[in-house]
Amino acid sequence: MPKVVHFEINADDPLRAKKFYEDVFNWKIEKWEGPMEYWTIDAGDEDEEGIDGGLQKREQSEDQIFNYIKVSSLDNFSKKIEESGGTLESPKITVPGVGDFYMFKDTEGNKLGIMQEDDSAE
Repeated sequence: MPKVVHFEINADDPLRAKKFYEDVFNWKIEKWEGPMEYWTIDAGDEDEEGIDGGLQKREQSEDQIFNYIKVSSLDNFSKKIEESGGTLESPKITVPGVGDFYMFKDTEGNKLGIMQEDDSAE
């Protein structure tokens, strides 16, 4: 069953947001070595419940916090989203070494992402 596996915080000033979350929650936030400006968030110890996330520069004014749902087939689930009244809000996005993503809106206008992991993605 698909489940939420990652959250993403969008910020006008990522370094200011980084400092805030480190100071308030003691999260470990580090610059990602990937092909885009991104910071990874370790939001607790491995043995604690919950998920980790990321921090990035806000691209659109309505971007707030996104949750990503891991799916077994991006194609199948993107079709299910549209058939059930949701809308795809992005083309397929490939992040090298991570996998493929779609951003979508549910029937209530909430924006989320679906992802299919693929370590060999280029």
